[in-house]
Amino acid sequence: MREKKERTPLLDVQGLSVSFSMYERGLQKKDLEVLHKLSLGVYPGEILAVVGSSGSGKSILAHAVMGILPGNARVKGEIHYRGELLDKERQEALRGKEIAFIPQSLAYLDPLMRVDRQVIGIRGTKEKQEAAFARYHLGKEVERMYPFQLSGGMARRVLISTAVMEEARLIVADEPTPGLHEEVAMETLRDFRQLADEGCGVLLITHDIDLAFQVADRIAVFYAGTIVEIAPVTDFLAGKEALRHPYSKAFIDALPQNSFKPIEGFQPYAGSLPEGCLFAPRCSACSKECAGEMEMRRIRDGEVRCVHAT
Repeated sequence: MREKKERTPLLDVQGLSVSFSMYERGLQKKDLEVLHKLSLGVYPGEILAVVGSSGSGKSILAHAVMGILPGNARVKGEIHYRGELLDKERQEALRGKEIAFIPQSLAYLDPLMRVDRQVIGIRGTKEKQEAAFARYHLGKEVERMYPFQLSGGMARRVLISTAVMEEARLIVADEPTPGLHEEVAMETLRDFRQLADEGCGVLLITHDIDLAFQVADRIAVFYAGTIVEIAPVTDFLAGKEALRHPYSKAFIDALPQNSFKPIEGFQPYAGSLPEGCLFAPRCSACSKECAGEMEMRRIRDGEVRCVHAT
């Protein structure tokens, strides 16, 4: 793992829970909690990659940090940026400036505006926009296009370009590489690595696990709306025996190079979670101790939410 340049987190998420107010049958209202007591930190000079299956809550974490959750969301816990509380007012002041966001959905592009103007925005310049397009292999003809005229990969590169228009200290990248040719995807992640080496912090949410392994410092593993393990990337590269949580080990087994070894069962629905460890119903090491409350604890230079981890 690369040495952290500072010991104080740039982004510090503590006990974050997110629920959505919704209606059930008979117009009865309830809160559905989708993130549960989640804590993590991103340091200056590092890339923290967030991985996990679809529906585990990774994008909701990104939206909570950026302050762009919908109006029916309820947030508990605290998010600090550079040692100060990142409340709604501060999120609005820093969003697009010190904190850059690369969204997963291409729908974030305005369908009625040419893409060069969208990338330039309010504070950018034509020169910066042209440099960003050259950096991500977007030709001059793309500047005058509308989003509907772009391929999926081109639209993704336009979104990435928006994040490098300002000198951001923190980049929150939510699935920035789907649809990109592997070479371009790797080049994009190397750009993130360069920004991190220059002191930026990067929260990278990704399904491109093998690419993330090449640039990340630490990996956070999501399951059913919480983090079950955070470990140095070297532990993931060393193989599952170097990891701590049974789900992290199963996650490694399920990678293509490991023959897609499956585990039985399904990730639980947020409205019907098991007591205690959320992975317990699928875990071969499950015992009565797993029914108690699970807290993250430090083991071997990592953190894990499992009573049996060693």
